[in-house]
Amino acid sequence: MLNEEIKSLAGVRIERADELIVDAEVLLKSASYMSANNRAFYAAEKAIKAALALKGKDSATHNGVIKTFNTEFIHTPSEFFDRDDFKRIQSLDRIRTASDYDDFYIASREDCERQVKEAKLLIGKVKKYLLSQGVATTRKVD
Repeated sequence: MLNEEIKSLAGVRIERADELIVDAEVLLKSASYMSANNRAFYAAEKAIKAALALKGKDSATHNGVIKTFNTEFIHTPSEFFDRDDFKRIQSLDRIRTASDYDDFYIASREDCERQVKEAKLLIGKVKKYLLSQGVATTRKVD
């Protein structure tokens, strides 16, 4: 049985992911695409960190979180995640990085909609995993 503190940490992180994806949707609606791209990535990353908490894993860097997710959930067989999920988080990170740091990057509405959709898909998969591990999530699993 999982330690209640670890389950609580995972719960806090998935709640934050829910807040961040709502922020991304609001920014998308207001045509603030680069900021929406940023929030969508952080929502997905926070969800992944929730899943990693249940494995006793964490990282202070984006690359570390993505690599640890790959090691713990993609290379280790899982009924919840697959190789496409690793590609998904890598893509979310690439778009976020371009949105944040590339002066000449132009974020389109279509790309931003895809970014938010992909983040929501990953968050939903993490929620299903968390529920299977006895972690209550406060918002609906998409």
